[in-house]
Amino acid sequence: MGPALAPASNTLPKPTSFWGFPRGLAVWLLGLTLVRLVAAAVIPYTEDEAYYRLWAQHLALGYYDHPPMMAWWIAIGQSLFGDTPFGARLLAVLASGLTSLLIYRIAALAGLSEGARSRAALWYNFTFLVAFGGYLIVPDAPASFFWVVTLYAVLRATGEGSDQGKIWWLAAGATAGLALLSKYSALFFAPGLGIWLLTSPTGRKQLLRPGPWLAALVALSLFGLNIYWNLHHGMVSFEKQFGRVAAETWTPLKFVDFALGQWVLVNPLVAVLAVMGLVPALKRLRKPLDPMALVAVIGAPFLVYLAIHSLHAQVQGHWPAPLYPSFAILAAASFDHKTMAKKPLQSLIAKGIMPLGLLVALLAPLHMAIPATDIFGRYDMSAQIRGWPRFAHQVEMIRRQTGAAWIGTTNFGAAALLSAQSDGEGRSIGAPILQVNERDRYAFQPPPDPVALAHPGLMVDLDRRLSLGDLSYCFGSVRKLADVERGDAEGSWRLSLGGVPLSFAPRRFRYAVYLVDHPRFDLVKTGCWEAKNLADSLKLRQRRLHQSTP
Repeated sequence: MGPALAPASNTLPKPTSFWGFPRGLAVWLLGLTLVRLVAAAVIPYTEDEAYYRLWAQHLALGYYDHPPMMAWWIAIGQSLFGDTPFGARLLAVLASGLTSLLIYRIAALAGLSEGARSRAALWYNFTFLVAFGGYLIVPDAPASFFWVVTLYAVLRATGEGSDQGKIWWLAAGATAGLALLSKYSALFFAPGLGIWLLTSPTGRKQLLRPGPWLAALVALSLFGLNIYWNLHHGMVSFEKQFGRVAAETWTPLKFVDFALGQWVLVNPLVAVLAVMGLVPALKRLRKPLDPMALVAVIGAPFLVYLAIHSLHAQVQGHWPAPLYPSFAILAAASFDHKTMAKKPLQSLIAKGIMPLGLLVALLAPLHMAIPATDIFGRYDMSAQIRGWPRFAHQVEMIRRQTGAAWIGTTNFGAAALLSAQSDGEGRSIGAPILQVNERDRYAFQPPPDPVALAHPGLMVDLDRRLSLGDLSYCFGSVRKLADVERGDAEGSWRLSLGGVPLSFAPRRFRYAVYLVDHPRFDLVKTGCWEAKNLADSLKLRQRRLHQSTP
């Protein structure tokens, strides 16, 4: 069951027909990139993307949720194509294509045949996570890109002469630092690299040379930008992200969710072949600085952490995204056309990867773009992007009619998406938009005009998030104005299946609109809900103490 590998070499083969890549692979990747560029242009922002768009309007060295790289990428793209989803997503789309090319190069360094290299590059795109989200600007886009560039640079550094090796180590340090400025999970790259270097005498000799330590110094120097920002902002992003490590409850069933979720997101067929390719790759740890062994172990510490984390908290499906290039290479290594007759199971699985992955890669953006495909009910995350321009227009009309000077929400996604919309007539909402809780999220923004906040405002959010009692705690004056629905006004469809008529209408969401005035707390500095939650916690604590008193 061992992978079909040529003798491993950390030097690249001679270029093939198109900039060093097979012409057929280049055409496939170009086609997939064009599909993603179209998707990036026509699909509205998701909640997270709209929130990150706000970051790009106020560039900094860090933010409440993540390091700054994503804001920088959005700003670069929008400097070229304006404040549009296409501009925001441009670098993410290009990074998906470049990651695929680097996977081909890494597979070549690992000694895979040319066919296996091309399959690794394509199968990465046919993992469901990449097929569905390869055009979204989320932290995993720059994190995955810089992770795989660092992996490539390390392989070149350990396979070149002393002079070139130092240059590649410096390059690896630079890209590792950029990965850390993309997402903190890049910290797991170092222990994975350490395992690979420490398991062979040749690798241990590398640690006696300056290259790896220079790389670490460069990476930490770049990461120091975000450390500096955290030191001057109450360590907010470190506290938020590293605070996840603490275990508060024991939920082993979430490990099952994590394992099954990754099996699906990797693409079940790719996942099976990746597991088949893992054991032979791990056996190559015995060989000095074997590239395939590094592909296998580089993500091991991160994967182990995620498995442990899943025992006490939810692991989001996209968190392991930087490991997907390794999964694709391992899958391709477990199968080769030359051994098809000896491996009928692998052959059958491999034949299904491209049609299944291509189907998802084409249907996923279509599903996000067409309202009438909300077929997954409350589990359909694409519902969050539906109907915002019309909804924002309705809210703006209510604001103008009532004379409200600002709009408030209790959810960052609602605040960000309202900020990203026009009112239906090409104009933005003409008032400050304020999330009245989680104020640490908005340290990057200048505070709203205090004159506007001194006047009545609208509180707008899903009706399940707002209540008269909660709002009365925060404001001296509260009045319910209306319920407004968000969703696509059109897009329902009907068909007949086996003579049975079927009909469908996109989901709609009800938002409550309240006119509020006379806030009881500083809405900008402390927010409202934090004060209420603190008071509720104190009341609960006092009640428990009273009940426990004999």
